[in-house]
Amino acid sequence: MREVQSTHPMPIRDEFLSVEKITSEQLEKLDIGQGSHRQPLTLSDTIAYRMVKMLRVLPDTYFGRDHYMRAVMLETIAAVPGMVGGMLRHMQSLRNMSEDKGWIIHLLHEAENERMHLMTWMKCLQPTLWNRLLVLGAQGVFFNAYFWLYVFSPKTAHRMCGYLEEEAVISYTHFLEDLDAGLISNGPAPPLAIEYYNLHPHATIRDVILAIRADEALHRDANHHFSDRIAAGREDLTADIRARLHQDEIAKTKHVSQLSH
Repeated sequence: MREVQSTHPMPIRDEFLSVEKITSEQLEKLDIGQGSHRQPLTLSDTIAYRMVKMLRVLPDTYFGRDHYMRAVMLETIAAVPGMVGGMLRHMQSLRNMSEDKGWIIHLLHEAENERMHLMTWMKCLQPTLWNRLLVLGAQGVFFNAYFWLYVFSPKTAHRMCGYLEEEAVISYTHFLEDLDAGLISNGPAPPLAIEYYNLHPHATIRDVILAIRADEALHRDANHHFSDRIAAGREDLTADIRARLHQDEIAKTKHVSQLSH
């Protein structure tokens, strides 16, 4: 019971962990690398990119400009890769009886972050039974496909996730454009989103879209980075942390030495 009561999902971006409430102006200024796209360089990159483009056909055709339902579909799919990757790396760590090198915690945090996006949008609409079944089928197919893709090629799986998040940024940008054009009403933000993102009390749906889009941009960059690291044989994420701590320690020692002189 103590664990359940103390559980409080944390945002994945540092900006939302601020002591001060996040304003609309701050959300507008978040650097999301608008238009950022990783050009496919290898055959596996091209396959990943084409798969994502193919996956986009269904929501584009069926949902059209129903952005709320599109977001629900997107987030039920986007929450899968982090959980699958985290689960497989957890099992790998158990089999090898070795550390996971920093991957599991990030991938599970990514999955939780995407789940919070879904919980937020579920406060804004109630999907029909047909749409729920459609989402259930799409998620079932994607989970199994991504599971086996990650088993055989984690590099391609992360690249695919990076491209999936590129499309998520584009989708939320279209959401914003239609909202700004008056095609969608800009109502109050759900209390769940206000609490999770530390938004100001009078936050709106527009603020929520900006916050979620910023998350998707971070996932985009992170997964492309992970794919690059796997390709380069640099999977130990903790090595960078140790190197940075070592550099900080050297800089601190130099600073103390200069003060003593």
